[in-house]
Amino acid sequence: MNRPSDERKPLQLLSIVIPARDEEGCICSTVEHLHLELRLQGVPHEIVVVDDGSTDSTWDLLQELARRLPVLKPVQNTGLHGFGRAIIWGLDHMIGDAVVIMMADESDDCRDVVRYWEELNKGYDCVFGSRFVKGGGTIDYPVVKLTINRMANTFLKFFFGIKLNDTTNAFKAYRREVIEGCSPLIAPHFNLTVELPLKAIVRGFSWTTIPITWRNRRTGVAKLKIKEMGSRYLFICLYIWLEKHLSRGDYKRN
Repeated sequence: MNRPSDERKPLQLLSIVIPARDEEGCICSTVEHLHLELRLQGVPHEIVVVDDGSTDSTWDLLQELARRLPVLKPVQNTGLHGFGRAIIWGLDHMIGDAVVIMMADESDDCRDVVRYWEELNKGYDCVFGSRFVKGGGTIDYPVVKLTINRMANTFLKFFFGIKLNDTTNAFKAYRREVIEGCSPLIAPHFNLTVELPLKAIVRGFSWTTIPITWRNRRTGVAKLKIKEMGSRYLFICLYIWLEKHLSRGDYKRN
């Protein structure tokens, strides 16, 4: 964690990027509740929802909702599918000077999006939420997934020598220059959730942590398949670890 810049211009627009695949049961409520909270708190925003090859009515619902919600920008990932690819697609289509990556199932608290915006406006390049610090919390987190989560994040803390204890959580905020400074992003699946924050830290962007809350989805089916992701997470971690120790600062921010 390092100090924010005191010479930053105020941010003008927050983009929220939401990857969605077969989320017909919750996508409209996620977008509507998020928009309401941001509007009430005076946060200028756009909501970029990326339909990642849905086979249900997700895309039709998004198009209908966009007709009465101008801030909603639904786009379809017409390339190869995957959680990470969908996020990258959304990042490529956003117009804001800051972005929050958020889940489609309303597991992330939209009030935390407002707090991300406020922290970014203090001059930080990145704001990372943690469910495992004082003030944060989880509701209905499956025990097996929680155990694996804590083991993986403990490994990342020691492997990279960082204090962040919730690296694997996708729900984070970045200034646009961080996204540009971490490009190209290469993780096609859920391993993008560690590629972005670890690259940002290794490349010298300023960051801070705030407590956030998370609740398990109430509709639909979770897309993360832990048994399919172990080697993919490890690949991304080794890739960034090698950059940290062998690149001699070639990719550090100016």
